[in-house]
Amino acid sequence: MIVKAHISDAKKLTEIALKSKAFWGYSNTQIESWRDDLTITQKMFDEWTIYKYLINKDIVGFYILNRVNIRTSILEFLFISPKFIKQGLGKKLLLHAIEKCKKESCVIINVLSDPNAEAFYAKHGFKIIAQIESSVPGRFLPEMEFEIEENI
Repeated sequence: MIVKAHISDAKKLTEIALKSKAFWGYSNTQIESWRDDLTITQKMFDEWTIYKYLINKDIVGFYILNRVNIRTSILEFLFISPKFIKQGLGKKLLLHAIEKCKKESCVIINVLSDPNAEAFYAKHGFKIIAQIESSVPGRFLPEMEFEIEENI
């Protein structure tokens, strides 16, 4: 079940983000260097839309949408708890985010993807529009875009 998240969920959402990122083989040093970027804050709840995926009342995944203008939303986060990765929950969360955008007359979803998630987004219709150098020298992140009208 996908429902709106609340500030009381912030600690659990942060934990999922960190563990999900670590699932892809990043070192503890890298994960710690990203801790601030992956920490869910009150400001995020105030400014963005956050939905969580529940299984038996346990939070097992979430996404965050940032509506940046009349046409575009940025998918800031989409993370699944490691024991649920590759079970279709990411797809369900992504489709929920797309439907939410569609209902709000948003036509583009943009995501700055982790390289490990690039194939996931491509499989769901996202196209690479740029490569952005990350905080790790020599590591590039695919900036990807999904045009809702074109793909629905």
